[in-house]
Amino acid sequence: MPTLVDSHCHLDFPDFAGEQAAIVARAKAAGVSRMVTICTRLRQAPQVRAIAEANEGVFWAAGTHPMHAAEEPLARIDELVALAALPKFVGIGETGLDYHYTASSAAIQQESLRLHVEAARQTGLPLIIHARDADADMARILAEEHAAGRFSCVMHCFTSGAQLAETALSLGFYLSISGIATFRSAEALRAIFTAAPRDRLLVETDSPYLAPQPHRGKRNEPAFTADTARFMAAHLGLAPEEFAALTTANFDRLFTRAAE
Repeated sequence: MPTLVDSHCHLDFPDFAGEQAAIVARAKAAGVSRMVTICTRLRQAPQVRAIAEANEGVFWAAGTHPMHAAEEPLARIDELVALAALPKFVGIGETGLDYHYTASSAAIQQESLRLHVEAARQTGLPLIIHARDADADMARILAEEHAAGRFSCVMHCFTSGAQLAETALSLGFYLSISGIATFRSAEALRAIFTAAPRDRLLVETDSPYLAPQPHRGKRNEPAFTADTARFMAAHLGLAPEEFAALTTANFDRLFTRAAE
């Protein structure tokens, strides 16, 4: 498999404790030359930064995950902007809306999301969005905020409906394909990726979660980006080399600080 980028993983999570160097090595052996490890609680930014700085090809981003928005201090715009000066920092988030388990904190999630959007505007770095069971509010807020001032964005691990995909794509945003796209039950999701402009597609693992076939049910890791890429290349009628080149070029266009 030619060179790929895992645009979203979580190398600081306990599942990977003490194994980061080996995980990065396995990823590179599988053709995944770069990856972005995501901080989901800003107080953990130093640990995530350290992992990125210790490993070649690893970059990082930080924000407050929507499921943590009610239990963590509200992010400050100046705090997020200051992170942009740090080595290998390439994006704002992940942030977003998640009403699946945490709908009771919808108001604070929306406030947190808007703060992250403003930080993305001020830094020029891409916003990294998590969306689950909140399509209508997510589409509305992204459209409102983009009308108020442009910013770039990726809908990470996209599993939402066609309407949110259409809104995101109309704003110039990107959709990221995770291992969920390889599941037999994901026909509707694959149809969204098939219909999307190919210059707006990224690929990711969201590891340690959501391992693609044939690893489903196991701990996911960045090396498995190659499995999702092989599957999606075949689904889209592309050679593996074409899919890798396409998604890597898209990544470099969006995450300019991590571009080769």
